[in-house]
Amino acid sequence: MIKLIIFILIFLLYIGGNIYIVASVSKMLPPLPLLRIGIIMLVVCGIASFLLYMLFHNELPYKLSKFLFFAGTTWMNFFFYLLLITLISSLILFVNRFIPLFSQSALLHYTKENTLGLGLSLAFVTMLLIGGYFKYLWKKQVVISIELSKNIRTDSIHGDSLKVLAISDLHLGYATGAAELNEWIRQINNEQPDVVVIAGDIVDISTKPLIHDSLYLLFKKIEAPLGVYTCLGNHEYYAGVDKCVDFFKKAGIHLLRDSVALVDSTFYIVGRDDKTNPERKPIKQLIAGIDHSKPIILLDHQPYDLQESADNKIDLQFSGHTHDGQIWPFSLITKAIYENSHGFIKKGETNIYVSSGIGIWGGKFRIGTQSEFVVFNIKTSSDKVKGEAGKK
Repeated sequence: MIKLIIFILIFLLYIGGNIYIVASVSKMLPPLPLLRIGIIMLVVCGIASFLLYMLFHNELPYKLSKFLFFAGTTWMNFFFYLLLITLISSLILFVNRFIPLFSQSALLHYTKENTLGLGLSLAFVTMLLIGGYFKYLWKKQVVISIELSKNIRTDSIHGDSLKVLAISDLHLGYATGAAELNEWIRQINNEQPDVVVIAGDIVDISTKPLIHDSLYLLFKKIEAPLGVYTCLGNHEYYAGVDKCVDFFKKAGIHLLRDSVALVDSTFYIVGRDDKTNPERKPIKQLIAGIDHSKPIILLDHQPYDLQESADNKIDLQFSGHTHDGQIWPFSLITKAIYENSHGFIKKGETNIYVSSGIGIWGGKFRIGTQSEFVVFNIKTSSDKVKGEAGKK
């Protein structure tokens, strides 16, 4: 009930912001009724597209749901930056009344009271989103080398280290489908990982488009001799956990839901249930009874309470969820909310990486953030190797 109230309040604010945009833009347009009606209709269509998608995406035809999602989320991003520019220009006009910083003629040329200002604003936001789209398409490879005071070599691993490829937040659905997933899998296979781990939110909001496009077949193309493992994210709960579990089984993905897997008799992968589940187990309970002399990798979708991992001597925690804010200035908000909203930190002996995600939610724009996949090269520390050699 509380979440529903919050959603309604946010949506009302969104509608209010759009009304403000229409009112501001109307002042900048020539006094042509048809033009103003056209602007109002465009804004109404942008709002309605996302609302119709959210309410009826499972009932509507597949292609129509895809279009509504694209139109609604694209407008949402365009609206946000246009609103930001409009608010800034309004603030400048207001301040200039009391503290003359600019001449009135200069302000009229470049603020909301002039058509030139509208043209410049629209052009800027359009170019910003085009740049953000291409930034989203580029997936950055992040390489992290980790040394542990534990044995990591096995007969199944080639070389002197374990290569773990880690991704999060695929958000496969009406926006992201087979073409992009195929490309991601090509990039994954190029890295020749020993094992692939996914920190939740594989599914966006419904498994319907995943089944429609037979995406479970594509996951079977991943070449990782030690397998593919995942934990649940909050979006798996939105899509329906049971349906997601069935999809993972068909895709050959090992789901760890408050459970532990001993991989190749050498290291553990621990998968926590998502924080959405208030009854999920604490880490201490999850790892009770396992062999702590073996490396422990934890998948936990939402990066809250990182100290819990450090207190329980987890060797590597991999999380996602934050998207690093996805677009500026939301990245500033995620930095304020989370101890580590993106990137690598170390707490005690615990290595922690929070990914900004390979995919995205909503419009396909990355502004001030990056889409990424992470390669962990994990090996036994040289001191540990020397110590064991000395014992021999």
